[in-house]
Amino acid sequence: MLIESALAAAIAITPAGVGEVKLGKTFNELRQANLIGGLRNGCELSGPNTKFARLRAPLKGTVDLTKTSPRKIARVTITGSGARARGVGIGSTATTVKHKFPKVKADHTSDSIFGVTLYKVPKSGGGRMWFAVSTTTHKVTLIGVPNLSFCD
Repeated sequence: MLIESALAAAIAITPAGVGEVKLGKTFNELRQANLIGGLRNGCELSGPNTKFARLRAPLKGTVDLTKTSPRKIARVTITGSGARARGVGIGSTATTVKHKFPKVKADHTSDSIFGVTLYKVPKSGGGRMWFAVSTTTHKVTLIGVPNLSFCD
């Protein structure tokens, strides 16, 4: 019963975003709604003038913003519990991802570099989102809408 109430309280991850943090909303809209923190410099590998912001509780993760003004949400990355896509959240197994998203495709090119297998959900399979699954624990460590990026 406790597990069921925790699942019910989880914030929904959809192709449109995570909870109230929707792709395309402006930085100012989300900042005024107290959903994200302040603007920070982004990854140098993404080019000049990239910015991101951290998600506020109960979510844990970041949002990447567009380079143009007004800055809009281009990507949401979930790194902690509290949000789920069809019942799949951080800590779920690769088997659960495959079961809940039957059209998901595994990409093993990042296995040796980052230690994660990337599972890409196509638009026709439940929406554009990616799951990073640890190669050692076989559990979800990151969830990205519409995709994931790495900066290291």
